Amino acid sequence: MALTALEVRSLKGRERPYKVSDSGGLYLFVQPSGQRYWRLAYRWGGKQQTKALGVFPDVSLADARAKRDSVRKILADGKNPVSAAREEELAAKLAEQITFQVVAEEWYSKCEREGRAEITLQKQRWLLDFAYPKLGTRPINRISAHEVYEVLRGIEAKGHYETARRLRGTCSQVFRYAVATARAERDVCADLRGALTAPKVKHLAALTKPAEVGELMCAIDGFDGYRVTHVALRLAPHLFVRPGELRQAEWSEFDFEEGVWAIPPEKMKMRRPHHVSLSKQALAIIADIHPVSGKHRYLFPCQGKRDRPMCENTLNLALQRLGYGGGRMTTHGFRAMASTLLNESGNWTPDAIERQLAHVDANSVRRVYARGEYWDERVRMMQAWSDELDRLRAEALARSMDKKAA
Repeated sequence: MALTALEVRSLKGRERPYKVSDSGGLYLFVQPSGQRYWRLAYRWGGKQQTKALGVFPDVSLADARAKRDSVRKILADGKNPVSAAREEELAAKLAEQITFQVVAEEWYSKCEREGRAEITLQKQRWLLDFAYPKLGTRPINRISAHEVYEVLRGIEAKGHYETARRLRGTCSQVFRYAVATARAERDVCADLRGALTAPKVKHLAALTKPAEVGELMCAIDGFDGYRVTHVALRLAPHLFVRPGELRQAEWSEFDFEEGVWAIPPEKMKMRRPHHVSLSKQALAIIADIHPVSGKHRYLFPCQGKRDRPMCENTLNLALQRLGYGGGRMTTHGFRAMASTLLNESGNWTPDAIERQLAHVDANSVRRVYARGEYWDERVRMMQAWSDELDRLRAEALARSMDKKAA
């Protein structure tokens, strides 16, 4: 007959230890001191076995019965409760060792194998370093959304809203990788949508008025710094590629007979190959740098380290030196400059301009059918753009001479 909670509480010690049965193999083992131990009798492999389920009153009658039912389920599944408990204990110990940093480093290595751009990897490493002090040693399957939020809130408190937003995205990728590799149940960062302060959109500085563009071209011509930097600065407005793509340009990527620069997908933001038609002016500028770096890998090698590309901020610093700092112009701004004036000219289809900017069509159906990528129009457009830059430079130079004459 099954025990009641009152009977369990009223059991007293005797001269010798004794057992009091409940049901389903569960019983209390009562010591002469009055200590009561829950035990479960079961058979495994043809032999009688006993499993300890705890001490009363730390483990109540209801708790003991729940533990009994759990063991009986393990038996019904054809498993040994003792070995199952050992496996569970080992799994718990292993889970403690699978920390956020362990999984994050695995995910980072995967990104490296996928050929992510060097600058992207550097930013990921920089962001993860913000998370490691508080999350790094925590088992990833035990981290709550609130713990991640506390890290992000600390960054927001310093006014770095964009950094907090990017770190949330990076942590989310780590958690999704943990889910895919069976180290976590879910991405807790999903619970933080809308919890962070939205950063104000900052538009990269760019000159978009024709007269200002002409003056900039004249200023670039007058740059008296390092020759490699000067040539890169002269070439940037003609090609209007992303700064990282320009500074990492390699001689092997250029077909000078066809007048095409083929940028491989691993160097592109969207991981799609991109082709840039080279105008006569662009080819002439590139020819200027060939005697300096033609025997090396990169068109624009780092000063003093010819086996590495130009540093990331070199061209922005050069623009500042020319008086275009303080939010007036950036290297990335050459893209906005070209996009604005080409669209305003009305001579080119927006799709051709977008393809030349290496922007991917958001409409997947249109993207599939845009096989030609508007190449013929882009070739004409790139030559016309270089001609326009020359015209604007000439007008700015003429205005400058008129002012001096006056």
